[in-house]
Amino acid sequence: MSFNTSLSGINAANADLNVTANNIANVNTTGFKESRAEFADLFSYTTYGLSRNAIGAGVKVSNVAQQFSQGNIDPTGRSLDFAVDGEGFFTVNKNGATLYTRAGNFQTDNQGYVVTPDGARLQVFAPSANGSGFDVGRLSDLQLLTTDSPPQQTGLINLMVTLPGNASAPIVAPFDPADPNSYNASSGGVTVYDSLGVSHVQTSYFVKTANPNEWQVHNYVDGTAVGAPTTLQFSANGALQAPMPGRITLDPYTPATGAGVLDMTLDLTGSTQYGNSFALRDVRQDGYAAGRLNEINVSEDGVVFARYSNGDDVALGQIALTNFVNPQGLQPQGNNQWGATYASGTPRTGAPGSSDFGQVQSGALESSTVDLTEQLVNMIVAQRNFQANAQMISTQDQATQTVINIR
Repeated sequence: MSFNTSLSGINAANADLNVTANNIANVNTTGFKESRAEFADLFSYTTYGLSRNAIGAGVKVSNVAQQFSQGNIDPTGRSLDFAVDGEGFFTVNKNGATLYTRAGNFQTDNQGYVVTPDGARLQVFAPSANGSGFDVGRLSDLQLLTTDSPPQQTGLINLMVTLPGNASAPIVAPFDPADPNSYNASSGGVTVYDSLGVSHVQTSYFVKTANPNEWQVHNYVDGTAVGAPTTLQFSANGALQAPMPGRITLDPYTPATGAGVLDMTLDLTGSTQYGNSFALRDVRQDGYAAGRLNEINVSEDGVVFARYSNGDDVALGQIALTNFVNPQGLQPQGNNQWGATYASGTPRTGAPGSSDFGQVQSGALESSTVDLTEQLVNMIVAQRNFQANAQMISTQDQATQTVINIR
């Protein structure tokens, strides 16, 4: 029996060395979690239980437990490198099976899907059908858009001006946009876009009338008038009173070439009349031309944005993180992936930054949790344990040989 006890010690030490060797081999594996060999003693039971002076029967490997501690987050600058800062696992789908990983070194396949190096697709919450938020009840594969961003027609022009309070009517009448003496001020050219993304220039001309605190605004697109002049009325304190609430609907404009159309509203809210000079305080419009995909960006709450050259941001989905009551109960599947088991508990999937889920960092990777110095020390200890048990077998052999040689 003593030989078997020492043999169990050798096997346990050998298992410890194997675990240490695997840790050292994965010291540079992205998202790798080190393992620890755990042992339990052995006792031989009889029908009547275990006697008080029973001697143990050796040792066994009770568990090889992975340690799900946080690894260092190292910046890479690559947009499809993700790291989880905190608890949670990336959720991936491989041939219909749901798996979990901490390794965020993703890439795209030939169809634009974001995948792990072995082809498992990253799972996200798809954008809601109404365009507000994300559908947290449904997971889908993250696919990067490979087409250009479509243009958006300009629908609203925000123009905020200060007109001079001491202005007088122009010396030239009637108004002519080609004659600067027929108007007091202009907004300059505002670039707007038709329904096909073709740019045009919208200009507003301001003409002081003979009536107190009254102006007229003339609106043109590419030199063509879009609607009749609109009267602006200001109070004695310089606040815009009419039109209310400061919006002017311009006539639809169809360019001379192409099939694009422009249907716009001019918003003068916040415009005032006071002082001695004209000031253009704000000018904005909500249209843009078609754009090319420039980059993929991920926010801390896991929202994946496609950013285009025209300034448009399209939310492609929100990365789904999954957590477990007992992560050590997960079953390793290789390729830095784990599968859920009964011991791990029911998977809980949610958005990054919510509940106990960590945040997602883009352009970074979580490094292995293996401490090389610690593993080398473990190797020496396991080696000494192996030698000690081997020496125990040698000692027992000598004792047995002595008994055999008794005459």
